[in-house]
Amino acid sequence: MPAHDLALLTAAARAAGRIALRFWRQSPKTWEKGDQGPVTEADLAVNDMLKATLLAARPDYGWLSEETPDDAARLGREQVFIIDPIDGTRAFIAGEEGFSHSLAVAHRGLVTAAVVYLPALDRIYTASQASAALRDGTPIAASTRERLEGAAILTTKAGLDPSHWPGGVPDVARSFRTSLAYRLCLVAEGRHDGMLTLRDTWEWDIAAGSLIAARAGVAVTDRNGAAIGFNQPSAQAHGVLALAPKLHPQVLARLQG
Repeated sequence: MPAHDLALLTAAARAAGRIALRFWRQSPKTWEKGDQGPVTEADLAVNDMLKATLLAARPDYGWLSEETPDDAARLGREQVFIIDPIDGTRAFIAGEEGFSHSLAVAHRGLVTAAVVYLPALDRIYTASQASAALRDGTPIAASTRERLEGAAILTTKAGLDPSHWPGGVPDVARSFRTSLAYRLCLVAEGRHDGMLTLRDTWEWDIAAGSLIAARAGVAVTDRNGAAIGFNQPSAQAHGVLALAPKLHPQVLARLQG
């Protein structure tokens, strides 16, 4: 049940935070994973704990994590854990506070329980299909902004490259956070009007944050305006648009030209 899974994910996320903080600002061992960016010994320690803890509690669930070699057996499971042990590893390595643990359960492609925890800030975002989106136990809600021009949007500089916008690059106030999960949560609580990433995006980066945002009233789709399905063979979505409801169709129209 989503409520039981949410409690499990919440406890596991806090345990992950205790592990991560033992390495944070302590010069953890770091190396590159080819073209996938950096990884640290903290990522692996958190992943090992989460995998052992969560699968012991739900042995019939599948497993998809950034730090575990993919196993196609997950595709035959009704439920699957989708985990990013540390989202925002570059922020973690730099000693910044904006890294997170992103934990989700998906049932037949739909995320049903989600937690994003920022241990350096002791800030936790939660949601399930049966419960509201919360930050530290308090309900959160999306921005009600109606005008795209001047909207506060989280994205990379590349996300606003004119080549992506046949309908014209929107005149927005751009900012950025390393963790995709955190970006989605900032939109969920209305601190930003939206976020977008136009590149194919790993499921573990967005599974938890997408549900939290959606339960807060954010319009969440892929870059083409389609619903995002999880536990896909490729483990990727075609980008993410997560925007205040009145802004989403305006952004989509600009992207489609």
